[in-house]
Amino acid sequence: MGQEIELKLTLPPKALPALRRHPLVAGAARQGRTATLDNTYFDTPDLQLAARRIGLRIRRKGRVELQTVKCAAESTAGLSARPEWEHPYAGSFDFTPVDDAKVRKLLTRRAPGFVPVFTTRFRRETRLYAPDDTVRILMMIDHGEVIAGEQRAPISELELELVAGEPLDLLVLACRLAGDIPLMPSDLSKAERGYALHLGTRLAPARAEPSAITADACPLDAFRSLAGSCLRQWQANAVGAAEDGAPEFIHQLRVALRRLRTLLSLFAPVLPPEFVGDWRARLGDNARTFAAARDLDVLHAEILAPVATDEADHSGSEADAVVALAARVGAERERARRDALNGLDPAAQGRLMIGLTAALHALPPDGAHADATLTDFAHRQLDRLRKKVRRRHAAATDGSRAHLHALRIALKRLRYALEFFTPLLPAKRTRKYLAAIVRTQNTLGFVHDVDVARLRLAHFAGDDAQLRAAAAFVCGWHGPAYARAGRRALRDVARLLGDEAPWAGARR
Repeated sequence: MGQEIELKLTLPPKALPALRRHPLVAGAARQGRTATLDNTYFDTPDLQLAARRIGLRIRRKGRVELQTVKCAAESTAGLSARPEWEHPYAGSFDFTPVDDAKVRKLLTRRAPGFVPVFTTRFRRETRLYAPDDTVRILMMIDHGEVIAGEQRAPISELELELVAGEPLDLLVLACRLAGDIPLMPSDLSKAERGYALHLGTRLAPARAEPSAITADACPLDAFRSLAGSCLRQWQANAVGAAEDGAPEFIHQLRVALRRLRTLLSLFAPVLPPEFVGDWRARLGDNARTFAAARDLDVLHAEILAPVATDEADHSGSEADAVVALAARVGAERERARRDALNGLDPAAQGRLMIGLTAALHALPPDGAHADATLTDFAHRQLDRLRKKVRRRHAAATDGSRAHLHALRIALKRLRYALEFFTPLLPAKRTRKYLAAIVRTQNTLGFVHDVDVARLRLAHFAGDDAQLRAAAAFVCGWHGPAYARAGRRALRDVARLLGDEAPWAGARR
């Protein structure tokens, strides 16, 4: 069995000439001639291989045919390592070289039912990057298309495959290339793209993955695992937003960035201070690029729409003014969405993702906390965040907008930390505690949305007397619910703080 370690990067087809001219590519030795690769992917009619994340293809390169079996592996920011078995194809499937017994048994049993599902056809130019005696990286430029029936999708990729060296060497090379070429990491293989085209599935907003850390991991390794999960969410939504433009992609992208920033603060005791400070700032700047679009989505959908709907059956200047204000905000929302999508520069996002992935791989061992158990570390951090919630709650009893907002942020950080550390805690108690935090966070979120709406609606109304009256009416319409929500949130947080924390009884 071979172990393929590669970094997949996509780029616009129009950027391919610039990539070929790049000194690091142009100066690398060619490996044979540019070849046309025809690949046919097989599966059962009900796609049993896809369900098990196994790929089976026959590749034709000139007169040579090869059979390849690949099993999926976790991929983060385009960097993946996956088992692969490849050997000559002689007209019929042969799975004897597959040394994974379960995979071989499955393929052998299903072989009579295999049918072609989709194909890929692309031109591949291969070069060898060898800056010294220890590093050898194949640079493969692929340009072509995926074909499933009448459906087609372009292929424009750079694959960096490690021959000798460390995975960090791939990332260092990618960072240097991404400084000049619009590269975006991709976790989707050509096979996954082919299946999606075959099934007609569209990209969907990616939500946070469940934490997969284990108690036997050291804090630094747990941090890398959790950061990789956040990176995958960020990357998937950046791609989805660029291709689809739906608001939820931008929202989930911002969630991924917030979770990453929380993670950096959470694990700050085991990380270099300059790493934490630099990346918190860079990720914060990136998140703010998309803040206006999300804020206006909430303002329009959660604050204005219920009032406009309620007033739809009424006539008169007041109802007309609310409709006019909603139309003005709706127009601003569309502008903000366009600005957000224009600001979603795939090249800039790609540079950040590749840079963070490289920085994660380059982190030095944490000698000061080498003997600390992850569970003890988690308990200490959760205690710290709970105490912060307690302080924010005490301050927020004055009902001020700023203190309620600070309480909401503290709760959100405690929630993210609990989600990160969930595998280390009692499952049932943690689920119940998290559910209570989410309910209270949502209540405080509504309070914050109304507070922001007061300022935003006054701004959009400007000097127009009718629109200013409509803005006051909208905020007044939410007034009773706003007052109840603030009081309820404070009671719920007090109850939450009075309950025993789920990690308190799990201490060693």
